[in-house]
Amino acid sequence: MAQPSLWPDEPLPSAPSAGHAGWGYPPLDALAVDSAPVPAYGSGSLADLLPTLVAGQGVPGFEQSIPELAPADRNCVFLIDGLGWEQIKAHPDEAPYLTSLLGSSRGGTGRPITAGFPATTATSLASVGTGLPPGAHGLPGYTARNPDTGELMNQLRWRPYTDPHVWQPYPTVFELADRAGVHTAQVSSPAFQHTPLTKIALSGGTFHGRLSGEERMDLAAEQLTAGDRSLVYTYYSDVDGKGHRFGVDSDAWRGQLMYVDRLVQRLAEQLPPRAALYVTADHGMIDIPFDEQSRIDFDEDWELRAGVALLGGEGRARHVYAVPGAASDVLAVWREVLGEQFWIASRDEAIAAGWFGAHVDERVHGRIGDVVAAAHADVVITASVNEPNESAMVGMHGSMTPVEQLVPLLEVRS
Repeated sequence: MAQPSLWPDEPLPSAPSAGHAGWGYPPLDALAVDSAPVPAYGSGSLADLLPTLVAGQGVPGFEQSIPELAPADRNCVFLIDGLGWEQIKAHPDEAPYLTSLLGSSRGGTGRPITAGFPATTATSLASVGTGLPPGAHGLPGYTARNPDTGELMNQLRWRPYTDPHVWQPYPTVFELADRAGVHTAQVSSPAFQHTPLTKIALSGGTFHGRLSGEERMDLAAEQLTAGDRSLVYTYYSDVDGKGHRFGVDSDAWRGQLMYVDRLVQRLAEQLPPRAALYVTADHGMIDIPFDEQSRIDFDEDWELRAGVALLGGEGRARHVYAVPGAASDVLAVWREVLGEQFWIASRDEAIAAGWFGAHVDERVHGRIGDVVAAAHADVVITASVNEPNESAMVGMHGSMTPVEQLVPLLEVRS
């Protein structure tokens, strides 16, 4: 069966609440696995961005997967953590410059692309940097089981530690571009320079640590001029942080949006000749109410816990690892209890449906849950005892609804 698309034939309307019918989704009583809107791997996902850019720079082994992006000698990618397409569209007054870049009557050239599943930072950054979908790079969630140890591994904080290059063995696009003679650089917080996630997703060329957003923008523009061909990546995280803590319509979040809007304009106005700036994000975000109907506490629900050895992922994109022999029973119970609010799939069903990409490497199979649950409604599965900090967040993400999945691809050219 053909997968439903996230792309309407007409310009995108304002997104309905994630729990509402629309966008081609089925009603809440018919959430079959193959009704989930699978990310546009291979043609319009985060994993396709850098391969398209370096293909245009003549780096061998890459194809232009997003054909409407014209080649440029100097490319800069500015990734704003947590700033989804729908969040920009909903806040034109706070983000006038970003809004001017949207595909609209204002003459912008922007469009949405899909983050990938799950729509979460570790997974998305690995997709950006390696040019591979999650089933290949092997970071399939916020937390995932290490088949070699049986422990849950936090893939953002890299705990418990495992060899990064065993966990993710593929070279990054930055490394391959650097070998091909493209000047490559990453400009980000100094705190990220030596992290395992940076090593396996965003390394290659030179790393430049700068504390303030203004310093990063100025240095990113400078790095673009360091070679006839250049590839520069820069990053800002505080939009995501304020969204998690206060929600994506809070004053604190709006203040961050206003700030990052000015950062984008600052960088765009410094582009050297023959350069292109691409503004994107790793995921969007949705606020979840604090009530029993919206927040289902796994740690307090005996029915959902039955037969479960480990609960991984995050509230809106769960990996459920069953005790040996209990996987089919766990699948049946989760479908019975949550099937009107979540897409619920077995590991094999999620892989066959392409949730993690067209192919899943053998080493990655055991990292995916025996059961995978992706939220459709405005709900999360919390774990108040084992995940107290995550359970207290206002803004959440991870699933395949448009508000989480669609991220901007906004272009400025000199």
